[in-house]
Amino acid sequence: MQLPRFKRILLKLSGEALMGDQNYGIDSKVLTTFAREIAEIHSIGVQIGLVIGGGNIIRGDQAAAQGIDKVSGDYMGMLATVINAIALQNALEQQGIPTRLQTSIAMAQIAEPYIRRRAMRHLEKNRVVIFGAGTGNPYFTTDTTAVLRAIEIESEVVIKGTKVDGVYDADPKKVPTAKRFETVSFDHVIEHKLSVMDFTAMTLCRENGLPILVFNMNVEGNLKKLILGDTSIATVVGTLK
Repeated sequence: MQLPRFKRILLKLSGEALMGDQNYGIDSKVLTTFAREIAEIHSIGVQIGLVIGGGNIIRGDQAAAQGIDKVSGDYMGMLATVINAIALQNALEQQGIPTRLQTSIAMAQIAEPYIRRRAMRHLEKNRVVIFGAGTGNPYFTTDTTAVLRAIEIESEVVIKGTKVDGVYDADPKKVPTAKRFETVSFDHVIEHKLSVMDFTAMTLCRENGLPILVFNMNVEGNLKKLILGDTSIATVVGTLK
């Protein structure tokens, strides 16, 4: 059996990815597909932390646009991530994968509180740890949450699953001549405001030397290929160790 390139990862998924072709909510087929992909890499010994957004339900900026104050809107977005996390936890357990859900906002009936040492112990026991409710603070995105948790649990890399096969210098859906990067530096991403992660997340990655892999999660088998070392299907942001 081929050994994985990475032993411990933080996988970041957008809430919008769970919608599939729907305009809202969770597509059960997409959820099951993602769970199977994650089960594939779990079966070869990869320790997995997960952060998922809530944009398929509500985002803080969407709430603010409807007249809700920013702080309240962000808390609503955090709760949306927990809904997605519970759904993903259930889908993973149906694949036979042991999981733990930890949240930054206390929800004793459904999740553990986020405790770094406990999270790392779960990973060592090969449980998938899902981190919900963002950082627990308004004004921070789930991208920043993903990077922060990755640093805390000593992940080797942040893997961001998207609907495109990497990072481009323009939106490939709008600009047919957009250039795809095989590798790109943190400084270039920040300077040119490329759509990878928000500024806070990118700065954290740069300061801590934490690389990001951006790939298309919607192509079955891609996640396992990436874990086994095939970075040709992704853009490497920063430098892999």
